[in-house]
Amino acid sequence: MSIYGAINAATSGLAAQSKALENISGNVANSQTIGYKRLDTTFSDLVSSGGAVQGKQVAGTTLATSRATNTVSGAIVASQVDTYLAINGKGYFVVTEASDVIDGQTTFADAEYYTRAGDFELDENGFLVNSAGYYLKGYKLDPLTGNAVGDSATVIQVPNQPMAAKATSEIRYQANLPTYPLTKNANKTVPGSQFLDTSGAITATSNVTKADLQDFLDSSISGQAITGYDANGAPVNVEIRWAQTAANTWNAYYSAGRDATTAAATDVMWNLIGQVTFTPAGKMDTLTPRGTNTLAPGNTGFVIDDLTVGGVNAGDIQFTFKNDSLTQYADPKGLATSVSLKQDGYAAGQVIGVTIDAAGRVTASYSNQQQLAVYEIPIATFSAEHNLRRVDGAAFAATPLSGVPVFGEGGSVLSNSYEASNADIAAEFSKLIITQQAYSANSRVVTSADEMLSDALNMIR
Repeated sequence: MSIYGAINAATSGLAAQSKALENISGNVANSQTIGYKRLDTTFSDLVSSGGAVQGKQVAGTTLATSRATNTVSGAIVASQVDTYLAINGKGYFVVTEASDVIDGQTTFADAEYYTRAGDFELDENGFLVNSAGYYLKGYKLDPLTGNAVGDSATVIQVPNQPMAAKATSEIRYQANLPTYPLTKNANKTVPGSQFLDTSGAITATSNVTKADLQDFLDSSISGQAITGYDANGAPVNVEIRWAQTAANTWNAYYSAGRDATTAAATDVMWNLIGQVTFTPAGKMDTLTPRGTNTLAPGNTGFVIDDLTVGGVNAGDIQFTFKNDSLTQYADPKGLATSVSLKQDGYAAGQVIGVTIDAAGRVTASYSNQQQLAVYEIPIATFSAEHNLRRVDGAAFAATPLSGVPVFGEGGSVLSNSYEASNADIAAEFSKLIITQQAYSANSRVVTSADEMLSDALNMIR
């Protein structure tokens, strides 16, 4: 190699190490940037075509190029923010940018970008936006079926409207009734003493009035209570009691919710729902509704006609014992055991939080204890993700070389987490030392070549 060739090679070395220093500098600067992917530097040699003969070959110059580390994940960091997200595995979140605000409504650009910067938070309009200003996209879900609506992802906007109340339509009841209830009036030597009225007669087919209230309470057992709701979301406390009227035969009642201190003697305090009989083996046998009540579909229970408690009419409500949930077995305390009541109504509610599961389903939590899945977050993968084009904000754009995004093959979503930068300061400082030494060595080559060139010029003086 000539002196001029040495200078050219050393100069290319200086340029290459400068490129490496530029990447190192950017990596160090973004070591705390969420979702950042560092740029490494690779070096390749450029050989002159004049060195075909082995003895005349020269080392040539060098060229530095950047190498993406898109496939290298950063550390997953736990967070107390429910909407912070990370991807466990490969793939990217699909995001876009806001383009304008028209009449108070945010509009969005058509272009889609891809990122692993998952520090998303709800803004004042219910959009999930990260610290770089990118808005998360997802598939909107049908509130009834939970299935995606359409094939295109849209910007996720958690609804801030209140959830409407839902009237209770069914109370699902489970219990074991004792073979012999140990009520206050119970006396095994007096048949039917479990359920006597004030005159000593057995009452088995009527509602309980204020006049018979105390005897009823002394002759029956609690079946516990549950809060239901009317169509406007008003709470209705449905309290159940059971009275055994004969062997293996029970009456079910619900409280009318009247104040016993102000009720008249003829006022109904407990409404008779119906009669249940059991086989000697303790299995539910027959159901006989009372009054205007009817049998539930499939003979699984009763339909209470216009259930009314404390003046609040909750409408027709099914009172069911599905899947053999009502039995009669001996109990030493003579009480109803294993009691469980569930109902399907709720009051109106406001959004109080958002959770996201591993499948990427965005669920709104309401103050009425209800949850509603509203979106599903897609994870995009690429056949050649190292060929994605970097854009601002730790995001990428698809290119012809990266291929089109593919969905359904990405990793799972981790909530309350985010992916840190994959740039490690210690590793970058190690590369910095090597780069600095290489730069100094190349500069020394330039200096030495210059001195040799000066010596050659001085020979003719």
